[in-house]
Parts: sequence; C-alpha cells; structure tokens
Amino acid sequence: MKDYRKALTGWYNHSKRELPWRETRDPYTIWVSEVILQQTRVRQGMEYYHNFLFRFPNIPALAMAPEEEVLKVWQGLGYYSRARNMHHAAKTMMQEHGGKFPSDYAGIRSLKGIGDYTAAAIASISFRLPYAVVDGNVFRVLSRLFAISTPIDSSPGKKEFYALAQKLLDTDNPGESNQAIMEFGALQCLPAQPLCGECPLSTLCVAYSIGTVNNFPKKSKLAKQKNRYFNYLYLYQTDHLFLEKRGDKDIWRNMYQFPLIETPVQMVPEAVIGSPDWARITQSQPFTLESVSAEKVHLLTHQRLHIRFFRVRLEGNTLPGKLIPVRLMDLSRYAVPKPVENFLLEMGH
Repeated sequence: MKDYRKALTGWYNHSKRELPWRETRDPYTIWVSEVILQQTRVRQGMEYYHNFLFRFPNIPALAMAPEEEVLKVWQGLGYYSRARNMHHAAKTMMQEHGGKFPSDYAGIRSLKGIGDYTAAAIASISFRLPYAVVDGNVFRVLSRLFAISTPIDSSPGKKEFYALAQKLLDTDNPGESNQAIMEFGALQCLPAQPLCGECPLSTLCVAYSIGTVNNFPKKSKLAKQKNRYFNYLYLYQTDHLFLEKRGDKDIWRNMYQFPLIETPVQMVPEAVIGSPDWARITQSQPFTLESVSAEKVHLLTHQRLHIRFFRVRLEGNTLPGKLIPVRLMDLSRYAVPKPVENFLLEMGH
C-alpha cells in the first residue's frame, strides 16, 4: 500500500484546492464543512459555509439558536434533516460535553446525524485519529484501483471497502491521507470522464490496465423515484400572502410553504380549483385566478415532485382558515423549501 499512499499524497500536495476548512483543525469548523458538503458541491457550499459560521460561530451559538433560524440560514441547501441534526448535536454537546466537541471517535460518532464517514473525517483531521473515511469518491477510487466488483451498496461491499480504506490509510498523518483520496476522487478520478491519461496512479490501477475504468464502482440496487404532484396556492389578500407550516412526518419538515393541494396524479387546473381542498383553503370566498405556472420538476433523492403555482387573489375579507398571514416585507423571516424560494425570487420578493 505504500506506493498508493505516496502517489496519492504527492498528487494531493500538488493539486489540492485551497479551501478554508483545510486551514484549521477546529472540529466544529470541520464538522460544519463536512455536513454541508455531504450533498452539496464545493462551489455552492462555500457561501453557505461562511454564512453558517458567521451566524453560528461555535457550538453554544448553534445550540441556543431557535430551530427556525437554523433552517433559515440553511435554506436552499436541501436535506434539512442535516441542519436539524446539527442543532440537536450542538445541544447534546452543551449538555454532555461542556460545550466542546468530544475528542474520541466513539464520542463523535454518538452525536445525532454523525455517521461513520463524518466521524472518521472529524476524528482524523481534528484529532489525528487513525480512522479511514469512505464516501462516494473513496468507493469509486478504490473500486477502480483494485477492480473490485463487489457492489458498494451491499453489506459485503461496505465491509470490504472499509477494510481496504483502513489498510490504505497513512496512520501517521490520517487527516491528510483521508483528504488526499477524497480530493483525488473529486478532481481526478471523476465519475463519468476520469482523467486517466494524466493520472499518477494509472500504472497501479487494475481497472485502467484492463480498460474497464467506467465499469466501476458496481451497484446492486437502483433506487425507484416516487412521483408526487404539488399544486401551490400563491394566495394573497390586500397586502398579505398566506403561508402554512408543514408537518413533521414528511419532506421539508416544519418548514413554511404556500397552501398546498397534493393530488395523486397531475390534474387539469379546473379540477384542482373545483376540489374540496381548494374550497377548504379559500373558505369558498370569491377569488380571481391570475395565472397558473408551467409545471416545474424538483428532484429529491427518492422523489420526483411535479410542482405548479396558482396565483390567486382573494376578493373577500375573511382570513382563510388556519393559514398564516405574512406581509411581503416579513417573508424573509420564514424558512421555505427551495421550489417556493425560487418562485418568490421569480416574483421579485
């Protein structure tokens, strides 16, 4: 494994990106960067990283903030359970660790939302503990280097790759070693068009030697996407818009949105307007339908959302049901899902 380590470290020291979280060993900062980048590209995540640390510069600041404020700062990143888990973990650290990050792997791993990968990253980078990280980039690099056909989404595959990553880890400098292989997967050993012609590990790569690089990694499962049909009512009356709060058992938990009519299939606008849900939301008040947007598709991990926006002006004076009246100037206080945020931006709000 020595040759692999040497080649990866040499490439990393020459080719790595200069990123702010690589200039510190502070576990809180490392944690924030790792969680943001779990489902977000570096370019997009950078602004959120700086904004998050500006508002919540340490564990106490995050722990004491209201959840709605944490979600608002996170707005646009998606996968909001990440933010909620961080909030919960910060409170745990205040209660059980004196407001400090635990310095052992088991303590880090026990925090809500921190799995094997994130725990290994924090432990190795911040505390120089010998735990190898295995993320999508690492799966891809290792599967190609050693032409491993075991599916990465199988239990045997995960055990095999974790064991191999641990063997490859430089235990004298585990943080740099982990960052090197992750960065190599992010910049060099790309998913679709790996840069094999200029790869410092090409002579060591089994898949490259047999011309099967693009066949790796192997997967056994294909996730099925569920289609859902959302009809949002951009409902306004004089100088107020109306929002509702989502429940805690579905996507975008406890966030705010326009009143929603979800249908089992895509329905023509007339059918949505004539539905009992429409009458319930508007309380059967007279209204003017100003426009219906084209369908926008929003992809989640296992869901495909088909979204339309109905712009509706209420003509009556009755406040509609349990909805929350919000002045335009106050909209920024509410954490909303990305599709709603995009629509508000299109409307100039």
